[in-house]
Parts: sequence; C-alpha cells; structure tokens
Amino acid sequence: MTLSLLKKHFLDSLSEVYTDSESTFIFQIFTEHILCLNNFQQRQSADLELSDENINKFQQIISELKTGKPYLQILGETEFYGMKIFVDENVLIPRPETEELLEFAIKKIQDARFGMRDSGCGILNSSSESLAINNPNFSEEKNPQTLQRFNSPIKILDIGTGSGIIPLVLKKYFPEAEITSMDFSEAALKTAKKNAEFHQLDINFIHADYLSLDLNQNFDVIISNPPYIGIDEENEIADSVKEFEPTMALFSPTSDALIFYRKIAEDSKKYLNENGLLFLEINQKLGKETLELYKDFSQVELIKDLSENDRFIFGIK
Repeated sequence: MTLSLLKKHFLDSLSEVYTDSESTFIFQIFTEHILCLNNFQQRQSADLELSDENINKFQQIISELKTGKPYLQILGETEFYGMKIFVDENVLIPRPETEELLEFAIKKIQDARFGMRDSGCGILNSSSESLAINNPNFSEEKNPQTLQRFNSPIKILDIGTGSGIIPLVLKKYFPEAEITSMDFSEAALKTAKKNAEFHQLDINFIHADYLSLDLNQNFDVIISNPPYIGIDEENEIADSVKEFEPTMALFSPTSDALIFYRKIAEDSKKYLNENGLLFLEINQKLGKETLELYKDFSQVELIKDLSENDRFIFGIK
C-alpha cells in the first residue's frame, strides 16, 4: 500500500468520528511520528510503498481513534510552552488555558520584589523580561535568573501537578527556585517524574492527599490547577474526556466544587509568605465565588482567559 492510499483509507475509516480536515491533521502527525516525514516530505512521497509493519501501526491507530481516545494519548506526547511533554491515560492532556496561567505567572514572578538578578548580579532589564514572556523557547542558559528571598532561593508550591507541566515550565524559567509539586495519583507522579528527567529539571515531587495534608513549611509562590468541575456538570463534559482522561484530575471529589480552593485559601493564610504570590486556574462558572475565598489578600484579581471566561485568580498576600 502506498502512502496516498493509506491516507485515503485513514480518512474514510474515521469519517464518522472526525471531519476530513481533522483526520488529515491527525494523519500528518502520525506519519511524521512513524515514518519521520514532515508535511512537505509527505506531499512528495505519495507513491511511497509502506511496509506491513507500518501499515499495521496505522491500522491500530485507526482502531483506537474510533473509540474516541484522544490522539495525543495514542501518540504519547504533546508540546506545551515549547517543551515536549509525555502524556498518558494517567494525566490530563495540557490545555491552552494553563499556558495562559503560566505566561501570566512568569511575568508576575519576574515583576515581584524577590531580588531577581542576572548572572552578573545586576537587575534584569525590561527587554530581557519581555523576551522571556514573548518567546516560550527563551533559554535560561543565556539569561539565567536567580530569584532570592533573604539570600535564599524562592520556594514555589504546585498543587495537583499531573504531568508536571507547571513546575517544569517554572523551573525552566527560574532554575534557582526550589519547587515542590504534589499529586494524589502515584501514576500521574510517575509521568511527571519522567518529564522532569527528560528535561533534566530538579523538582521535589510528593505523593500526598492535599486535602488531608498539613503543610510544614512556607512558600513564596503557590500555584495550582486543581480538579474544579462540579459533579453536577458531568453531563456537560465530552465523553472523550470523561472516558479517557483521569476523572480525579477533572472532578471535585465531593459535591463542593470549591473544596480545593477553600483548603488553598486556609493554607495561604499560614504558609504563604508576606507579599507572596498566588496563581489559580478556576472553574469559569464559579469566578466570583472563588474570588470571595481570597478577600483577605492585600490584592486579589479575577482574570479572564483569551475566550473571555473567568479563568484565573491572582493574589498578593
């Protein structure tokens, strides 16, 4: 079978699941992954004869896609904030909103009075800060940033880490920061550690039930994208999400959709340092209710995402 015939078979087989443009995009992704052919090379290789082994690989992919399984789970990886991230059935597939959260958090951390210095111990200039925000591939090796509080690296707590995307990005931008990330799922932590090892980033991963955990140290930054979908919203979630992504990472474990945010609010009173920063991704339907939990902060804001939904909380203690 030639590549062109395989593509026709691929699109025909998935016509009841995807549009032709969607199937074409997915076919291109897997063709590059399996055959190492980019889009231009694919167009030049229509008559390429494929081995039985590769044909069988595509047939297996078709079978899995027909079940509704997300193609990124089948692929086993995605790109997030310019970084290759391994994903599987134990972690959520990273969403664009979390990239927005991180872009905002990076800028606010850079702007905070943590004594940020460049490698020459001078204050970073505005152009280097702008470069870091506007270019996800900005290299900290060229512009190393040291965030310090009282001559010690700042401490960041990430709650509900999943695949580890939040601490990975923050550690890449702020290599001197001490980052602690926790998750209830041991399987998710295994994936997060795999991602950290791949990028050679040192993060302190902890297996813990945060809702039952007593913190034992203070932090300068608390950031979290916890489970925030209410049980009453389950019918609104696509089957492909509910059936293939971990429900514990999606849905609140109780009828209280804000249970994680209440615990974070209480912990912030005790364990977030003065002038410490808080970043949260939230349920768009509960923006005002979530914001009310943090009214004791010296500054707190409800921020919309690019789709104009209430999506983030930012606070300064």
